[in-house]
Amino acid sequence: MPPKPKTEQEREQLRTLIIDNARDLFVSKGIEAVTMREIAKRIGYSATSIYLHFADKEAVLRAICDTDFLKLATTLKEILSIEDPVARMVAFGEGYAKFALAFPNHYRLMFMTPHLPYSQEQSDLQRNNAEQDAYFQLKMVVHDVYVAGGFKSELHDAELIAQTIWAAIHGVCALQIIMAQDDWVEWRPIDTRLSMMQQLMLSGLLKEKNE
Repeated sequence: MPPKPKTEQEREQLRTLIIDNARDLFVSKGIEAVTMREIAKRIGYSATSIYLHFADKEAVLRAICDTDFLKLATTLKEILSIEDPVARMVAFGEGYAKFALAFPNHYRLMFMTPHLPYSQEQSDLQRNNAEQDAYFQLKMVVHDVYVAGGFKSELHDAELIAQTIWAAIHGVCALQIIMAQDDWVEWRPIDTRLSMMQQLMLSGLLKEKNE
């Protein structure tokens, strides 16, 4: 068994080790099937060591979600500096998809694994904070296109537009993560599918140039 962490750096390293391995176990076995003892065994520590960092399995799950949602928001934040609002919206979708496909286990647990919701009070992240909330970032991006008069005249609900864009991109990413190795379907390249989905969305959402 590894020695007990003594420094703050060692404690933080152990916390990260717990989070990374618990994430993999939750994804592969399901949240309900995983125990704190199993997480401890996987990383070579005692269950007592785990409880020094997390009160229970739900606390581990909350920490994973906070870590991964912050990682997503931090990744997408750079895109917010793009000047043109439509180009920003397109780049935001591309950035979201890139994150999902680069970190499939993160994405599975964030958006594809049933688990109990937790309140804002239980999270270390702040809702509607552009530094920490990726959904708020998406709403900002969509709002900017709306204010610029970029959407078709019959589209008035910016939040509905944001949720529809999210659902469309999520669908392509989820199919890639779950079924990319399934040879029943002759899958086209993921970049091609994402590009077509974006084109179809834009043609349905944006005004024609002569409008």
